[in-house]
Amino acid sequence: MITQFPPDSVASSRRSVTPMVLACAVVFLSALCWSAPTNASASAKSRVIFAVGAENEYANVLSQIGGEYVKVSSILKDPNTDPHTFEASPSVADEISRAQLIVQNGVGYDGFMNKIEGAAPNPQRKIVVAQDVLDLPTDTPNPHLWYSPTTMPAVASAIAKDLEKLDPSHATYFQKKLASFTTSLQPWLRAIAAFRSKHGGTPVAVTEPVADYLLKAMGLRILTPFVFQADIMNGVDPAPEDISLEEGFFTKHQATVFCYNQQVVDSLTATIKQSAVTAKVPVVGVYETMPTPGYDYQTWMLAEVNAIDAAITRHRSTEKL
Repeated sequence: MITQFPPDSVASSRRSVTPMVLACAVVFLSALCWSAPTNASASAKSRVIFAVGAENEYANVLSQIGGEYVKVSSILKDPNTDPHTFEASPSVADEISRAQLIVQNGVGYDGFMNKIEGAAPNPQRKIVVAQDVLDLPTDTPNPHLWYSPTTMPAVASAIAKDLEKLDPSHATYFQKKLASFTTSLQPWLRAIAAFRSKHGGTPVAVTEPVADYLLKAMGLRILTPFVFQADIMNGVDPAPEDISLEEGFFTKHQATVFCYNQQVVDSLTATIKQSAVTAKVPVVGVYETMPTPGYDYQTWMLAEVNAIDAAITRHRSTEKL
């Protein structure tokens, strides 16, 4: 049975900003003196647009669309750390408060952004929220929207529109960048379609719903109940019977591939991964933050598809990209 969780549970305590850190950020922001430009277009013509992506995959797409006219920074960008435990600092609050354009995920995944934006209001700031672009409810159970093939094309289009509003003089430039980005997604989309036609229905197991949107687009059948995935995602101990069921997917040779979240590792998930390895089930590492260097959004997503394909066709594990 799939259980849907309210926004507060999706943005669990593992994803929360501690009150003390948030208070420091708010105090820091209150000391800043924001001078909003009186003419946004004139300001944009005289200097590059300062933009922020809450997650580095969004920052990467932002950079691809904005090109030379945008200076982009990202907040969640370390693929070697658990993004769920992120705590905003005064320096992060400063970055967000100065941004003219912000791109974030929504559905509770990066709720700290909303708190900092609210503490430093700027009526001329543009904010693109993937949740809003996709018209998703706040109780969407799986927040990892960037793994869906429909997300980034829509987000990129929204980015281009807001960049045009901030800098109308370079509207044609932004539209060309958007067209190039859209074209560059085609190898990934073709790989998804080709995989689905050959291997649709293949059973897989996962620890969390990190790559679920992509797995479903590829036609894979996810064996792991969502209640188990949500427990792991939210830092809740799964029920013993759910743990036993998950491990049985490997010992009973039911799962063909195991997709393992490389960024959120604990003793339980490590034990489950060992069960897969012992049963000779190929393991594919998936990430919440784009692995860098060496990848942009498109090549990262394509690499995940190729790794899953290699697990099924060549029985090869790709635990780390």
